[in-house]
Amino acid sequence: MAEEYVLELKGITKIFPGVKALNRVQFQLKPGEVHALMGENGAGKSTFIKVITGVHKAEEGEMYLYGKKVDFKGPKDAQEAGIAAVYQHATSYPDLTVAENIFMGHEIIKHGMIQWKTMNEEANKLLKRMHAEFDATAEMGTLSVAEQQMVEIAKALSTNARIIILDEPTASLTKSESEELYRIVDQLRESGVSVIFISHRFEDMYRLASRVTVFRDSQYIGTYNVDGITNADLIKAMVGREITDLFPKPQVQIGKEMLRVEHLSRTGYFKDVSFEVHAGEILGFTGLVGAGRTEVVEAVCGVTHPDSGKVYLEGKEVNIKQPSDAMDLGIILLPEDRQKEGLIMSWGLGRNVTLPVISKLANGFFNNEPKERELSKDLLEEVDTKAVDIFQPASSLSGGNQQKVVVAKALAQEMKVVIMDEPTKGVDVGAKAEIYSIMGDLAKQGYAIILISSEMPEILGMADRILVMCNGRKTGELNNDEVTQEMILELAMEKGTTTKGGAAS
Repeated sequence: MAEEYVLELKGITKIFPGVKALNRVQFQLKPGEVHALMGENGAGKSTFIKVITGVHKAEEGEMYLYGKKVDFKGPKDAQEAGIAAVYQHATSYPDLTVAENIFMGHEIIKHGMIQWKTMNEEANKLLKRMHAEFDATAEMGTLSVAEQQMVEIAKALSTNARIIILDEPTASLTKSESEELYRIVDQLRESGVSVIFISHRFEDMYRLASRVTVFRDSQYIGTYNVDGITNADLIKAMVGREITDLFPKPQVQIGKEMLRVEHLSRTGYFKDVSFEVHAGEILGFTGLVGAGRTEVVEAVCGVTHPDSGKVYLEGKEVNIKQPSDAMDLGIILLPEDRQKEGLIMSWGLGRNVTLPVISKLANGFFNNEPKERELSKDLLEEVDTKAVDIFQPASSLSGGNQQKVVVAKALAQEMKVVIMDEPTKGVDVGAKAEIYSIMGDLAKQGYAIILISSEMPEILGMADRILVMCNGRKTGELNNDEVTQEMILELAMEKGTTTKGGAAS
């Protein structure tokens, strides 16, 4: 008789100096099952995965593989037992080939010689299994994020893994790339591989998993059948409270026009885009990935240069040639990739926050460090950043807290228009609610806000008006009080005609 569980953990406790990272947690994985593991950042998910893969050794608890107790001394033991992990940020070697990356650490060797031809052939078999459009001789650094993840999964399969852990695999993927990953996971399940799927996204869980386990504050909360749990119940399990109003959109008196864009075009990216946003208003920009939303605001902010069109701030035409011009005028862009474009990850939080205004804090040739520390501390507290102190490096924070630092950095400047590009991407549900609250507070203070988002509930929950784009064109502009998800999707897929103020025709 087959074992009920291929993997079972009981009472796992992991302690780091001064921190109990896991407190008697449990988990069961069935044969051929996709089992979601969810929880806020800091819930203990990453530590738990490292216990399973032999990176960390638990102080308490037991782990069973196919019903037999195991005690891994290190990652190699876990790999030899058929367990592999694929992390969000691929640990690849960009200058080596795909085959070299796949077989790194377990090369095919015969008579003391690496069998390159055999490795390429075996790698191509794995890639063909996943319908990859590249081959084993491609250089890893030339691949997209989605393709690199495909290679990481192929690497796991090359070790004959029967249990694969996918850690936030869709966080950096487009919708179409996510669909391709779903197909690969379905294929793994059908071939009998068991998958632990870690994600913040409910759509991932509903699409793939049959069961979901929730951790909170380093503890096991429960395991639920996916088809029997609601979003509200899952949120309550993850954050320990009911979020009846996930989108705390305040009622704000819309003020004067702050930013107006007329007939903006950039060849190959977008054409004839016009819109305006007022003080206290949140204007939602949505559409499918690749619609041109980010490209439009980058042109407004001087990151790129439009071929034609005009930009007005408070009724006066402005000529923005570079991002510093936009910032001097009070137009701030919070970029989608906060780690590469929004923050210097190795720097402390305080210096990240004050970077845009550092010249204004100087006394002659010297920086006024007490003033800088006071300003950064006040701003980080204003957005409720959870950190030890202002000297803590940005790289040590969760995604949600990194986003708060980006907002604090914007608050250090004199703003009129705040553009937030996918501000909740890759953050957990509790942090999302906090970011929405900050957004609402900014609106109450009279800032004009542009929210770029691919998440429909976010757009519907926070925007006063919604501008929809498709293939570089504005296809509709809708008031929130009369819009539905279906109307937005119709415009995003360009099935309707260009619309303003009402339903698609």
